[in-house]
Amino acid sequence: MPTSTTDSERTTSSGIEVQPVYTAADQPAELSERLGEPGQYPFTRGVYPTMYRSRLWTMRQYAGFSTAEASNERYKLLLAAGARGLSVAFDLPTQIGYDADDPMAEGEVGKVGVSICSIEDMRRLFDGISLGEVTTSMTINATAPILLALYVAVAKEQGADLRKLGGTIQNDILKEYAARGTYIYPPRPSMRFITDVFAWCADELPRWNTISISGYHIREAGATAAQELAFTLADGIAYVQAALDAGLDVDVFGARLSFFFNAHNNLFE
Repeated sequence: MPTSTTDSERTTSSGIEVQPVYTAADQPAELSERLGEPGQYPFTRGVYPTMYRSRLWTMRQYAGFSTAEASNERYKLLLAAGARGLSVAFDLPTQIGYDADDPMAEGEVGKVGVSICSIEDMRRLFDGISLGEVTTSMTINATAPILLALYVAVAKEQGADLRKLGGTIQNDILKEYAARGTYIYPPRPSMRFITDVFAWCADELPRWNTISISGYHIREAGATAAQELAFTLADGIAYVQAALDAGLDVDVFGARLSFFFNAHNNLFE
């Protein structure tokens, strides 16, 4: 919502000035170049020529109950109801690398998501669910390489073709330092984990989205819409630069970078 100071001076919550009336004369001369066509550079109007008129995005419900068995029941219910993808919520001990029986995990196991401590837990989580036929999003960051490895191991046990296996791991550690807090290691080794995931997936898991660069948490931590965009894009640039420094090909790993933004109704932002 814009906040007004006077009838003639209005600004958005990000401090962007809003005029009371806009006409065609207010359009910048380079508007057509900035907008382009859908499916074409600079992709302002979307990455696909017809966007979601021809194919809807995958709709998945974020879910993770206290145990793998309870979560598995929920996932099966969602799939039976027509869901085409799954979204796994993990508890805080899983997010920061503690086993369920660690004293530091006391009182937190299974509280905000499912507890996964081993491949046995991962097997129970997806028991009776064909991972080769469903895409899975896993909201996991500091321990993302470990959870991805467990997921891939279960998929291989099921006989899934890894080159066709689809899904996403959040794997966005920079926003954890800035806005959320579930980090384990310092930034430099954490970035190494992320670029290692980029490299491995490029060779072994080409359809997997290796990161979900997240503005949502930054916005929820108090950022304005403009700050959310700025910080998230800055994080994205840092990930790309780290991958380039590691010798990776941007034309390969770049196609699997995804973003997650907080969707407000800020028309002018």
